[in-house]
Order: sequence, then structure tokens, then C-alpha cells
Amino acid sequence: MAFVIGNDCVSCGTCKENCPAEAVFEGDGKFEIDPEKCVSCGTCAENCPVKAIKNGEE
Repeated sequence: MAFVIGNDCVSCGTCKENCPAEAVFEGDGKFEIDPEKCVSCGTCAENCPVKAIKNGEE
């Protein structure tokens, strides 16, 4: 299941820079993850400085 960016996102862009699947895009007020492109690798969550990204299964 795709990862999800929560409301704690500070729009730094680190997740987008590190996503190997290019699934992260700038949404309305925060970054978002396209579930169709997400390969559930967790790279975005590992690199998020505010830990705003969680596995969608949690």
C-alpha cells in the first residue's frame, strides 16, 4: 500500500527529491503521494525530517 503524507508536512520537498518512483508531487499546502506510482519503498518516510510520512496501512 502507498505511503501517505500527513498534515505535519512542512513542504520542504525532501520526499520529492528522494523518491525513486517520482510519485511525490506538490499538492495544496503540502506534498502528496500518487498511490498509482508509489512502490512502497519507504525512501520518502526515511528522509522526512519531521516524520510526516506513514505507510498507508498503518
